[in-house]
Amino acid sequence: MGVDFEFTVVAQNKIEADKYLDKAIEETIRIENLISSWKDNSQTTKINKNAGLKPVKVNRELVQLIKRSKRISELTNGLFDISYASLDRIWYFDKVMPSIPDSMTIKESVSKINYKNIIINESKSTIFLSKRKMKIGFGSIGKGYTAERVKYILKKMGVKAGLINAAGDITTWGINPITKKWVINIANPDEIQNKIGKFNLLDNSVVTSGNYAKYIEFNNKRYSHIINPKTGWPVSGLKSVTIFCKNAELADAIATAVFVMGKELGLSMINKLKGIDCLLITNDGKIHSSNNLKLNYN
Repeated sequence: MGVDFEFTVVAQNKIEADKYLDKAIEETIRIENLISSWKDNSQTTKINKNAGLKPVKVNRELVQLIKRSKRISELTNGLFDISYASLDRIWYFDKVMPSIPDSMTIKESVSKINYKNIIINESKSTIFLSKRKMKIGFGSIGKGYTAERVKYILKKMGVKAGLINAAGDITTWGINPITKKWVINIANPDEIQNKIGKFNLLDNSVVTSGNYAKYIEFNNKRYSHIINPKTGWPVSGLKSVTIFCKNAELADAIATAVFVMGKELGLSMINKLKGIDCLLITNDGKIHSSNNLKLNYN
């Protein structure tokens, strides 16, 4: 998936731990081969290649992931959308851009993005992208999904406690034998080696989306790599969004949506959702949190 994964397990000895870790790696690779749109032989790539042509029969697992993704799109009014992968590549954050794209080009770049055009047939286990050149991708939910799947497999194997870190998408279960709860630091977007506070996790997950890793600047204005799927413009207003909830897959998707929504709409939505909390850092460096979040600041 192009990112680092870290697996922590509580075991009786090294031999047992190595067995669990090998299984965690095996499951991660299996999911990558299923959902990666960068692999020519993945089912996701096959769906994309047949966009506008015909439905593609896929594993039930992938059908259910896409179905859940569409539900989150409904919840967020399309501000989370796996058909975001249809976006024409007009913004570049890994090389110098000579100028900002013009408004018409930006508008046209999002013309194929619409989760409603992802057609699911559960009885036949098929997925059909109804528009030519549409694409789906799991960049904003795949790491969280993988973390949850690995946790599920390890718990079935008898692992009583552990932590999965999928490039910042973190899920935990059980008791840390040293600290009891798992202690997670929240990074400072301006000095990512430092923390703004810490959070104690117990059978919970946390995911952070930020604009401090990938961005470009024009006329002293920063443009984030996170792009609004409705407008084609990089979002602004927030430096980072941290979501806390039981499920890393859901947290992964919600973090992206809240980043696009901004502070007011994002907090309003989170405060209406049961079991989900968030911490936002705005461009002016101020920290805002949902009503029920309890954070230990240092």
